[in-house]
Amino acid sequence: MKYLFFTNTPAHVHLYRNAVEELEERGHETLLLARDYGCTLDLLDYYDLPHVVYGELATSKYSLARQLPRHYLTIVRETREYDPDKIFGVGAYAAHAGAVTDTPVVLITDSENTHLDHAISRPFADAYLTPHTFDKDLGEKHHVFRGFKECAYLHPDEYEPRGDIRDRLGVGPDEEFAVVRLNAFGSHHDVGHDGFTPAKRRELVETLADETTVFVSDEGGTMDFSALPARPFDLHPALLHDALSEASLLVADTQTMVTEAALLGTPAIRSNSFVGDDDMGNFAELEREGLIYNLREFDAVAETATRLLADEGVADEWARKREAFLADKVNLTDLVVSVATDSTALRSLPTKRTHERMVREASV
Repeated sequence: MKYLFFTNTPAHVHLYRNAVEELEERGHETLLLARDYGCTLDLLDYYDLPHVVYGELATSKYSLARQLPRHYLTIVRETREYDPDKIFGVGAYAAHAGAVTDTPVVLITDSENTHLDHAISRPFADAYLTPHTFDKDLGEKHHVFRGFKECAYLHPDEYEPRGDIRDRLGVGPDEEFAVVRLNAFGSHHDVGHDGFTPAKRRELVETLADETTVFVSDEGGTMDFSALPARPFDLHPALLHDALSEASLLVADTQTMVTEAALLGTPAIRSNSFVGDDDMGNFAELEREGLIYNLREFDAVAETATRLLADEGVADEWARKREAFLADKVNLTDLVVSVATDSTALRSLPTKRTHERMVREASV
């Protein structure tokens, strides 16, 4: 069979890369339609994944609106030419590609607040797969799995850390370091949201540098390191998870990497304007489990970071929390492959409505 995967961001490459490899090993044909955004193409090349670029997207907030018509023209042409048996993606691009080619579409999403994307995707999706924490009902075709989308590549059955990452980073075997991840806020789901200001970014790095070595991963590429007590993370982006697994702390105003840190057992502090009463369900659960901190105010971020770096028992504590948390989580790659190859696989997953009823009954 022929499978088409949409990789609009670097996170989508990680989401589907292991499933693509497994499907090809089983003799199926795969193709990824990719957007030139951030390090998406670097990751596709690194993992040697078959792909076609349908367009580009800068990290500015208005780039998508300018590029959208051209994106769709290329997507429709490439999808028709490839003629897949099933399409996987995360939202509108995949859903509409399926609609114009009469191809079944499976969407995997974890963002409750992308309301417009849900509205224009849902009529054309044959199935939605979301984490069990997803706090929104997307209808009768909405199925729930126990875990997060990052379980496709950071589940213990999928992830094996490199042994040489400290050498590559230039840090000693016992040297502690922190990672700071800064978001460009250029995707459609980032419109109207923000994170650390330039001044707070500098203050954050200086505060952390008083305690430990600091590496900065700046998605927008705008940070000036000339007078900053930090090093840029300048290894290949495919090695970022390995660095994160060895780090003592992550501080970020982005989203995905915070969940990744939690699944790797690295303490993480998340601070952006998404944090609040309407926050995404996965971050709320990770905070309840004691794996991350969701903090809106900068002073609380700096105070919590300093406290975590000074606590010698944090590494062992987080390792125990990670092991307990992942004990009942699915390997999402296995699930994607099953859904791709077995037409009955979705029957084993509860719908969102069934899952909510089960939770209510269990709490009585």
